[in-house]
Amino acid sequence: MISTRSTTYSTSASAVGAPSRAARIAGLIVSGLVVLFLLWDSIIHLLNVTQVQEAMADLGFDPSLNRVFGIVLLVCLIAYVLPPTAILGAVLLTGYLGGAVATNLLTEQPIVSTTLFPVYTGIFVWGGLWLRDSGVRRIMPIRRSR
Repeated sequence: MISTRSTTYSTSASAVGAPSRAARIAGLIVSGLVVLFLLWDSIIHLLNVTQVQEAMADLGFDPSLNRVFGIVLLVCLIAYVLPPTAILGAVLLTGYLGGAVATNLLTEQPIVSTTLFPVYTGIFVWGGLWLRDSGVRRIMPIRRSR
């Protein structure tokens, strides 16, 4: 127990319960939707479709790097999907998405719709994992004031 003047927080492992069945299902759904979206992004980079080539060139990247981006994202997704490496996968995806935010800032993309979109995606990556994984709940507990 950590006590402050007006608020008491409990961070012990026993205070962080296992996710309920409903939370696990919700987490699987959220994570599944994120994985489908990012898998699609990975596939279109691997296929090096014309729209991706043009978008990457507009962002200042050599379009020959499209497949590299696709492979990196696919490796991060595989780590995220496998339960033993899900936390590592979420960390790797966070780094990948952070690079997208930096790129969008450097190329002066619209803030809410484009630059912050990877942040929204990252929230769903971690939110889905938090809902379904008690290990993540221990690492990042929601602290309630008493």
